[in-house]
Amino acid sequence: MRTPRSARRSVRPLAGLLLAASLALAGCGGAADSGGASSKSAADTGARQQGAGGGAAGAARSPRQAPRLTQNAIIRTASLTVEVKDAGKALAEARTTAESAGGYVGQESTSREADGHERTQVVLRVPSATYDEVLTALQGTGRLVERTAKAEDVTDQVVDVDSRVRSQRASVDRIRALMGRADKLSDVVSLEGELSSREADLEALLAQQASLKDRTSLATITLSLSEKPVRKAAGGDSPGVVDALAGGWHVFVTMLRWIVLALGAALPFAAFAALPALVWLRVVRPRLPRRPEPAPAMTALGPLPHARAVPDPDAPEPDRD
Repeated sequence: MRTPRSARRSVRPLAGLLLAASLALAGCGGAADSGGASSKSAADTGARQQGAGGGAAGAARSPRQAPRLTQNAIIRTASLTVEVKDAGKALAEARTTAESAGGYVGQESTSREADGHERTQVVLRVPSATYDEVLTALQGTGRLVERTAKAEDVTDQVVDVDSRVRSQRASVDRIRALMGRADKLSDVVSLEGELSSREADLEALLAQQASLKDRTSLATITLSLSEKPVRKAAGGDSPGVVDALAGGWHVFVTMLRWIVLALGAALPFAAFAALPALVWLRVVRPRLPRRPEPAPAMTALGPLPHARAVPDPDAPEPDRD
């Protein structure tokens, strides 16, 4: 069967239209793909530029946002030995100096030696900011004999304790939150025991933190005031005649003192021993029977005559008038 010629003429224009439409669609798709690729590459390039710009800006801002360093925590202690004329007056001046600087007297002890000289030792707590000024003022109260000073950096220890305190507080808060949501009695009892343990650890850390804060904020100065001349333990001058005389007198006084103390200690025992002797002489002995005196020697002719003393030829004759 053959197709009519008029039908074949109508099919050819339709096929051409379909071919043209397919070619147009293919061109649009390629253009879209190229446009999407170009837009994507442009977006990537912009993102890289923005990231580079942001990094540069962040690098520019980093010096301004650098964290501040923690101030060093230092424990300062000092010991002074000063020779003064009047220990009581020097002590009053030292107390006034410490209180004027914002400190206080922590401990005080006063003693008097055998030779009458007074010796005082006082512990002063002053703020670390005025530590050097107070130390200089205390040295001027008399003749400085000895001075020692020490500074201990405990910054790492302070930072560590502070961090542990924060962590322990957060741990205690978590346990309390769990207790608020617990439904079973066994869970509540277990959480209470854990809470007590963690609170005890927190209290110990808080005490350590307070101690570090006290020792770093307040310096400790131990001041020894002596009215008696004090010689340095090392590096002093050789002793002279006056020192030898003073040392001999001190030894003599000390020995005399010990002798008096020994006699005083032995006196009660001597009195106790003398009591029996006194009783014997006053009470017992007078009541004892006395022995008879021995009779003179007898002979057949009578008692023996007593021998007369032989006169001394050199002795002067008695006056018979």
